[in-house]
Amino acid sequence: MDASTITSVGIDIGTSTTSMVVSRLAVANTASGFTAPHVAITGAEIVYRSEIYPTPQASGNRIDVAAVASLIEREYERAGITPADVQTGAVIITGESSRKENAELVTESMSELAGEFVVASAGPDLESIIAAKGAGAQDYSREFACTVANVDVGGGTSNIAVFHCGDLVSKACWDIGGRLVRVDADGRMTYVSPRIAAVARSLGIELVVGERADAGTIRRVTDRMAGLLAEALGLGPRTPLCDEIRTPEGSDLAAGEPIDCVSFSGGVSEAIYRPHTDWFRYGDIGPILAASLREGLIPRAAKLIEPRETIRATVVGAGSYTTTVSGSTIEFTDEGLFPMKNLPAFFATEDAERAALEGDGDKLARQAAWYLGESAASNLVFCINRVKRPGYATVCRLADALVRASSAIPEGEPLLVLVEDDFAKVLGQALRRRLPDRRLICIDSIQAIPGDYLDLGRPLMGGLAIPVVVKTLIFG
Repeated sequence: MDASTITSVGIDIGTSTTSMVVSRLAVANTASGFTAPHVAITGAEIVYRSEIYPTPQASGNRIDVAAVASLIEREYERAGITPADVQTGAVIITGESSRKENAELVTESMSELAGEFVVASAGPDLESIIAAKGAGAQDYSREFACTVANVDVGGGTSNIAVFHCGDLVSKACWDIGGRLVRVDADGRMTYVSPRIAAVARSLGIELVVGERADAGTIRRVTDRMAGLLAEALGLGPRTPLCDEIRTPEGSDLAAGEPIDCVSFSGGVSEAIYRPHTDWFRYGDIGPILAASLREGLIPRAAKLIEPRETIRATVVGAGSYTTTVSGSTIEFTDEGLFPMKNLPAFFATEDAERAALEGDGDKLARQAAWYLGESAASNLVFCINRVKRPGYATVCRLADALVRASSAIPEGEPLLVLVEDDFAKVLGQALRRRLPDRRLICIDSIQAIPGDYLDLGRPLMGGLAIPVVVKTLIFG
């Protein structure tokens, strides 16, 4: 079995905490000697875990960019790596941190430390999936053939992802977290999020900055928060307030298979599985929220399982589960093209793609030109996702259409194509014959949706595979 390893870094800059992990990903050709190669990530080993730091805050609604960069630099040194050693991974700015005024500045700062292929991503749907994978929910659902919902309860948000037999079936996010109210050493409230204020008002309670935090009053509010998460999970009728505090940028949970098991990760989960009654020991309401979830939501849920990661679930997911591999049937003209970052995934309309399969690329070209004009991007990835097991004649017609559509791409930029089904090599070879002077990357077996961006790493195993990160941004 041909094999290779790549170094991956995960960095999670959350509402409450910031941390980093370093992983080694094993990449191997898993096919036998008598079949076409099939390259996959076959294992992930965490080789370094940083300390968990309070996320540095500057004045106002801002992250302290210099302080975050400094602590990550320090952790790189402790891990014994440099940015040049890193080939993949993700920087995830999560929860309320993703809404800070200078969140984009933080990602720009991180890009200098990230190596040539760590991506900076922030989005509630992506965070939900990464946290659940890091917590082990996907593996548990696959191993026991059941439906598992992982609820990652952090400082600002609760991210939910549901897996059925290993497949993601739904994801969503609610503005429920342990640091939506902050309390100083004297027991007075120093911050009250507008989102939790709405929950409190629904109970006739006003939480006022400067006033003393009363554990009993706050418990009434956190009990309501736990009830709202139960509604989100389909464990009771959904009220208008539940929809009101759903994170606007995220999806809603889709009705599907009944949930068999629930796991909790994130900072608040530590107090769910190992409860205590020192309610304000962390300067927030996390322990009280944990008690409400443990005593109010969990009895209404199905089986409770403990994840393999709790507070580190997101950073472990970022370091070990963001990368997929396109390999065995890929085609590219120039290894010097790699790595490539922040490539928008372009999906044509159904009629344009149908026309392309008949060899007509005019609609594809017009829509690509419009997309480039609207997005101000210099290039895009043509994503073809409605073609399953095409014959050679169909591949040739699609190649003719893509040649026409390539006229929308600025001169000097490569033609980039992603197909879901396993025919990138034959399509790429057909395009090479038609465009001998144009650089080309054609990859397959990667799933993306409209709004996604792709990062392509340097080819592995003698050009047999390309590591790919599919990411969803809420800014950029």
